[in-house]
Amino acid sequence: MKSTFSKKNYTILLAGLALIALGYVLMIGGGSEDPEVFNPAIFDFRRISLAPMTCLAGFVTILFAIMWRPKINEEKSK
Repeated sequence: MKSTFSKKNYTILLAGLALIALGYVLMIGGGSEDPEVFNPAIFDFRRISLAPMTCLAGFVTILFAIMWRPKINEEKSK
């Protein structure tokens, strides 16, 4: 039985999942020990810009992994 995805598809898929996980890790933090004190670190570049762009890149990578098909020559050589 032939699988729809090749090994390369799964590798790209895992890379996309890693990018999404990295994006969520970048969003962590910035809280304050005392809830009455405002901490402006929640609005820094890493949490507002970098982390969402990293997550978006991960989702695009996963979409690419799903849509990518190997060339005919690659399939015959395996």
